[in-house]
Amino acid sequence: MDTPSIPFRPTIADALREAVASGGDRDFIVTPDRRMTYADAEVASRRLAKRMLAGGIGKGTRVGLCFPYGQDWVVAWLAASRVGALVMPLATTYRPAEIRTVLRIGDVDTLLTARSVLGHDMQDMLEASVPALVEATDERLFLPDAPSLRAVWMTGTIDRAWATPLDFDQLPADAAAIGDDLVRAVEREVVPADLAQVTYTSGSSAEPKGVVHTHGTVVRATSALAALQSGDGPPRFFCAFPFFWIGGTLVLGAALQSGATVLCIERFEPGAALDLIEREQATHVLGWPTLLQSMRDHPSFPERDLPAIPGLTVGPADVALVESPVPGVPAHRGMSETVGNIGSVEHRVVDPDTGRDVPEGEEGELLVRGYGLMHGYYKRERADVFDDDGWLHTGDRVFLDAGRPYFVGRFTEMVKSRGANVAPREVELFLEEHFDEVLYAFVVGTPHPERGEEVTAVLVPAQGRSIDPDTLTAHAREQISGYKVPTRIEIWAEADVPWLGSGKPDKLAIRARLGA
Repeated sequence: MDTPSIPFRPTIADALREAVASGGDRDFIVTPDRRMTYADAEVASRRLAKRMLAGGIGKGTRVGLCFPYGQDWVVAWLAASRVGALVMPLATTYRPAEIRTVLRIGDVDTLLTARSVLGHDMQDMLEASVPALVEATDERLFLPDAPSLRAVWMTGTIDRAWATPLDFDQLPADAAAIGDDLVRAVEREVVPADLAQVTYTSGSSAEPKGVVHTHGTVVRATSALAALQSGDGPPRFFCAFPFFWIGGTLVLGAALQSGATVLCIERFEPGAALDLIEREQATHVLGWPTLLQSMRDHPSFPERDLPAIPGLTVGPADVALVESPVPGVPAHRGMSETVGNIGSVEHRVVDPDTGRDVPEGEEGELLVRGYGLMHGYYKRERADVFDDDGWLHTGDRVFLDAGRPYFVGRFTEMVKSRGANVAPREVELFLEEHFDEVLYAFVVGTPHPERGEEVTAVLVPAQGRSIDPDTLTAHAREQISGYKVPTRIEIWAEADVPWLGSGKPDKLAIRARLGA
């Protein structure tokens, strides 16, 4: 397929420069109590880039980001991208076990975060994630549990010896001495082929997968969304996607290329979202259908002064269902591996057993490749990710209609709940390792009218023990993301679990019994 023509060198820094040149006074990021223009973002990210350079952060440095969605997140993302660092966003839903895992497997060198993230004290959270921090007496870190981690930069008031103070508005003397000419020289050495970002998503194994994208892929794959325009000029996106997931990257990349305004709130709540959408007169609302439906169901919705917005005030909440040849089956929306844009890749649908293309209308596995496809998975060799012809075998069950793929389900066991991917084995291992009363845990996705799929756990108690689902759920929410915690728990005797001849649990039979 043809690679889109970008009118500038496709790097994130060049995209920012073009946005400022074409309209630096336009609003870029707007939250309920703060506004930041494109020019503001350039100045603030250039200042932080100098701080990074003075701190030894540069091309290829693994930089973790954990901020609430808003201006600080975007400034940190831009600054790290400008100096060529490899950005690794951490989900604000992460709990200690997940933070510890990503810091380790992501080789994070420097973590940038706020003292408070969505109500959580990050000093306490990080010490629970990496217990060796409690005994650390210096800002320079050398910890076996996070062997690559050298520093944690934290905004706000801090009282830990291991935390390095971070002020977005002030520069230490060594950073203040760095001139703009050095920042520009560093930016020139960042090329489209350089790695830009690793987005972690639940994998089919116990550890999350790191989807690696280059600068060129991020810019090119988001250019189609950038082409959206409102009647009065650049669009005004309300972004219901978290910035740490690929939907946030899609929106921010498109905004840089279109001069769009991005409206966002720290924590999604239907009423607060509608307040901002109404006040700022958004032209598009980008988010999962369940979130859009929750706004449509809000008691204040009928009285709102809202513009015509597809999915919110016009048409169904799930725009992927519009003109679907099969009622209830959505068009494929894209994935982390394609920067959320299925249109940025060419695709085939094949029989997973034979590898042969199937006729249009017949179900098969989706294969993708092209300019919008990821560079690969972090720490995995290319031959283990793509086939000999460069195709990624997605595991998605789809059919084609008029050349467009429609999503039916997955050949793999991945559970998709409220738009988030949940790896069953990750949750199973957590439950078995953290609760002595659990002998076996079997996790599957079961249909749910609001979530799409519900994370369902079948638990077998250890001998002589009993399981209290409410207590288990409460404790699990303290350690892992809420969307991974099972919302339906069934207690079965070991004899009631169906097993395959291989000694593995029969997940299909388990799911069928749950459905019955």
